[in-house]
Amino acid sequence: MISEVFVTCAVTGSATPRQKNVPITPEEIADSAIEAARAGAAVVHLHVRDLETRKGSRNPALYRQVVERIRKSNVNPVINLTAGPGCSIVLGGPESPLPLAAGTDMPGAIERLVHVEELRPEICSIDCGSMNWAGGELVMANSSGMLRAMTRHVQKLGVRPELEVFDTGHLMEVRDLVKEGFVDDPPLIQLCMGTRYGAPDDLHTLLALVHQVPPGAIYATFAVGRMSLPWVALAPLVGANVRVGLEDNLYLSHGRLATNAELVQRAVEILDRMGVRIMGADEVREKLKLKVQA
Repeated sequence: MISEVFVTCAVTGSATPRQKNVPITPEEIADSAIEAARAGAAVVHLHVRDLETRKGSRNPALYRQVVERIRKSNVNPVINLTAGPGCSIVLGGPESPLPLAAGTDMPGAIERLVHVEELRPEICSIDCGSMNWAGGELVMANSSGMLRAMTRHVQKLGVRPELEVFDTGHLMEVRDLVKEGFVDDPPLIQLCMGTRYGAPDDLHTLLALVHQVPPGAIYATFAVGRMSLPWVALAPLVGANVRVGLEDNLYLSHGRLATNAELVQRAVEILDRMGVRIMGADEVREKLKLKVQA
């Protein structure tokens, strides 16, 4: 067990269904992140949404609106921008996989990082592998070459990658990225549990992943859906930091829609009752050796 952790709030994600509690516009996303920071989140993990389709977007202009609004506020959380969008392959079907179907989005490594290069957050998340995604013909595709190109680029930018692990093989990729020098010390890893066709949200699987984390790495874990808040209590017991937010879970309790601030508040309450201290944003900057961006 560790005695202090930092809390990340994953504010909206790219696939969470549109409910009245899910922020969509840049203003809604930024304001929800600010409220989460005031509630105790040291890190805010940010996606943006297309204003017409309400689905995830890679539009740098939308990211700029969100980031600038947060930076102009009276809170100063660590900003973590996703670099996950841009790895979607939708096959044409089992009998005719080619040509690829609508929804395929596969830009190059540098194009996926345009918003990161422009806005220079302290952290950006990178999904460290490929997998079937929630059924059907959708595949999340991140080749080893793509991951090396992306991690090398953010390394040059001075941005810390948060290496997102959805299954055991992804962690093996992380270990090689660290060993080959594509990731500076200390490596930052997020163990993502309970995503369909990824690592299940059970203790045995989590422990198997924890035992494979590279020496010296700082890691966090979260689970999606109903296990999100129980995972808050589990995380420090396995040496992990904490993530909550509407990207992962829409509810504070059965049938009760949450806000991001409420999910952070609940996480803080759980951790406080366990005697675990919550780290502030500046402490996280020091711990992760982050480079504060302008």
